Amino acid sequence: MTFRIRAAQPADLQHLYDMAKLTGGGFTNLPPDRKALTAKLDRAAAAFGNTDAGDPRQVKDELFVLVLEDTATGEVRGTAQIFTCVGQQIPFYSYRIATLTQHSKELGRTFRAELLNLVTDLEGSSEVGGLFLHPGERAGGLGMLLARSRYLFIAMHRQRFADRILAELRGIIDERAGSPFWDGVAGRFFGMSFQEADYFNAINGHQFIADLMPKHPVYVSMLPESARQVIGLPHPTGRAAMRMLEEEGFHAEGYVDIFDGGPTMTARTDRVRSIATASAATVTQVRAPEGDAGHRRALIATGRLADFRCTYGEIALDGEVGVVLDPLAAQALNVGEGDAVWHVAR
Repeated sequence: MTFRIRAAQPADLQHLYDMAKLTGGGFTNLPPDRKALTAKLDRAAAAFGNTDAGDPRQVKDELFVLVLEDTATGEVRGTAQIFTCVGQQIPFYSYRIATLTQHSKELGRTFRAELLNLVTDLEGSSEVGGLFLHPGERAGGLGMLLARSRYLFIAMHRQRFADRILAELRGIIDERAGSPFWDGVAGRFFGMSFQEADYFNAINGHQFIADLMPKHPVYVSMLPESARQVIGLPHPTGRAAMRMLEEEGFHAEGYVDIFDGGPTMTARTDRVRSIATASAATVTQVRAPEGDAGHRRALIATGRLADFRCTYGEIALDGEVGVVLDPLAAQALNVGEGDAVWHVAR
C-alpha cells in the first residue's frame, strides 16, 4: 500500500467533511461545515493556481491545503494546511505569558506574578496547521509524512513564505468537549460555550475576539485552578506532534492559544530541519537502490504548486546532483529519469 501527499481539489470536499466530524472539537482549521470547507478549498485553488510568486519582501496571504491519498483506492485519509502569512486580513491574536516582578521594601518581600497579555506579535508569520490523520491510518509514519511534506513544499516554494513560522497545538479539551482554559478566561466575557466560540471562529474568523476580548492583562493567579493547570499544555493527541515540531527546531516561547490555552510553537523558517536539509536532485535511474552507496529512506517530492506530490521512498545518491529512485516511489510521484525531485532524509 502506497500513500502520497498531493494538492487538495474541490472533489475532496466530502472526504474533508467526513474527517472534520472526527476531530472532536478545538480544531479550528478543519471545521465540520461544508460551506467553510468549500471556502478553504476555493482559497487553496486560487493559491495553487497563482504562478506569480510576487515580491519576496512582501509575502501574500495564501492558503495551501494538502491531502494524504491512498494511491491504490484514491481515498483521502488525512490533510494538512500551510498559511503563508497570518494576520494580514484578520488580526492574529495570542496570549503571551509574561512575568511581573514587584518588590515591597516595607514588607521585605518580592512578588512575581504571571500575566497573560493579549498580543498580535506573530502577525506576518507563516503557519503550518490543520493536520489531521484518519484514526484508521495512525501507523506507519503517515502522520510524519503529512507533517514534513509541508516543509518540503515550503522549501520548493520558499519565496512565498515568511522568515518566521509557527504551529498552534490544540489545548486540553475535557470529557464534555469543553475547554477549562476558555471557561476560566475568555468564556467569562463572551457569554458562549467553548464549542460555540470555537465553531464561530472557524466559520467567521477572529474579529469577534477583537470586538469583545478585554485588552488588559489577565493575572494567572486569579484564574480557577482548572484553567491554570492547562496553560501551555497540548491535547494528549497532540503530544507526538509537539515532539515532531521540537525535532524540527520549533520552540515554545510563551505564546498560547486564546481559546484553549494550547502552546504555539515558533521557529525561523530557514532553520526548520526539513527545510534546511532538503536537497534538489535529478532522477538518473528508476530501480531498487538497495546496496548502493548512500542508500537511505527519504521523503521525496516533485512538482510545482498544484502538481506537488510527496511520498516515502528509497533513494541513493548518484553523482553530485543525481539520485536513484525506487519504482514504487517513482510511480506514486509520476516521475522518471531526467525529472527533478526534492528529498530529505526520513
